[in-house]
Amino acid sequence: MDPSTSRRLWHLLEPAHALLYYAPEVFAEAASLGYATEPRWPSYFAWRAAPLDAATPELVTAAFYSFEPGMVRRHVEPAWRIASPEAVLAARQRAMDAVYRRLLGEQLGTPGLAEAAALARRAAEAAQTAGRPLAAANAALPWPDEPHQVLWQAATILREHRGDGHVAALLTAGLDPAESLVSFAAFGAAPEKVFASRGWSEREWKEAAERLRERGLLDAAGELTEPGRRVRRDIETRTDELALGPWRALGAEDTERLAELLGPVWVAAIGSGLLPAENTLGIGKI
Repeated sequence: MDPSTSRRLWHLLEPAHALLYYAPEVFAEAASLGYATEPRWPSYFAWRAAPLDAATPELVTAAFYSFEPGMVRRHVEPAWRIASPEAVLAARQRAMDAVYRRLLGEQLGTPGLAEAAALARRAAEAAQTAGRPLAAANAALPWPDEPHQVLWQAATILREHRGDGHVAALLTAGLDPAESLVSFAAFGAAPEKVFASRGWSEREWKEAAERLRERGLLDAAGELTEPGRRVRRDIETRTDELALGPWRALGAEDTERLAELLGPVWVAAIGSGLLPAENTLGIGKI
């Protein structure tokens, strides 16, 4: 199976997962728990880290990788005083149930959605989670009963599985968290201003760029050199390869069937207008 298969399925599944960070139903649940919702980061860290239980800022910084440690600490230290991880997970499930019910409408209860959920669950359950903390934490959660909720949970496991593998690829390439973002911006994933959301100061960004220049990966104008572009291409290829296991287990025919069935869900997520056109993941750019 071609490694690009895993990237194609990620492009289809990521919007289905990412509604968690932007939908009004999610912010309503966050507010009911006591989290500030403007900006979105207090609830973002709670939603995403809750499967790790009452994780420390250090653990969340390590698992999320690209966020500035001080930013993580500001949001994670109070997170579990505001609400327990168990309460956050219950609210997360309620929120995504409401989001999917609104956006999918008549698709709910259809054979196609049920089939997509079953296929995505098979892929998620086949994901190897050794060395992948976020995938493992989400895979350990009980499965819901409703197909649309199963689909969201499977999408979440699979995207965190890929993300954990991406961190491994960055580590292998010798890129620290700030360097990973500077090089990704230079690779064309998104403008630098988009990456400001990860909390690094202008000084820290410039210092990371200087380290990349010293390695010959970035030129004086802030553009990737050919060795730099090669490093980034290798990282993306390795990420695709490390994410391929669930799709190999599902098989080529069923993977293609899932891709077909995900079309309406993808259209609903993108068509909602909730997701940003530019993002730090580089979807549609790399």
